[in-house]
Amino acid sequence: MLAFRIHTGLVAPLDRANVDTDQIIPKQFLKRIERTGFGEFLFYDWRRLPNGEVDPAFPLNQSKYHGASILMAGKNFGCGSSREHAPWALADFGFRAIIATSFADIFANNCLKNGLLPVVLDEHEVATIFQRAQERIGYQLTVDLDRRLVTDSEDFVASFSIDDFQRECLMEGLDDVGLTLRHEAAITAYEMQRLSWLQ
Repeated sequence: MLAFRIHTGLVAPLDRANVDTDQIIPKQFLKRIERTGFGEFLFYDWRRLPNGEVDPAFPLNQSKYHGASILMAGKNFGCGSSREHAPWALADFGFRAIIATSFADIFANNCLKNGLLPVVLDEHEVATIFQRAQERIGYQLTVDLDRRLVTDSEDFVASFSIDDFQRECLMEGLDDVGLTLRHEAAITAYEMQRLSWLQ
């Protein structure tokens, strides 16, 4: 898993509440078994018009947000099914952090296990970021996981909370497999002992 410590990136605003995982990555694209290749299908139904053409009004289709790595979202982002493909698609598209007033619990947990940081800020702070991202070309934020802060180059400063264990895993780039491999020597010793017992 890619470690997360401090990230500065362009902000893309998606001012919608209750965005469910079937909109993040529609069900017809869940046939892959790899974690990559989902980015091109992110928000597939919203990024296109009924005739299949790209919708120029959708934020991620606008040139001023191309290359964005921080997504602003509305409340209860990631609700719906528990598909892990949703954070895979967001990460594959290039996002490193998502900021919202609230997240669906399973989605937030899946993000943390895939190197994607969900940041909860209050309504006023989120509204301020939305306004600046929409009004200012090239608006960037810095998300500092070490200090638990979100800042911009002007006067915006907001703190956020995160469980200490989840923070450590993100900062060290440790998913469940990585955590298990921290005990590789003990696992190997146990397996060797077990093999001798079975003989």
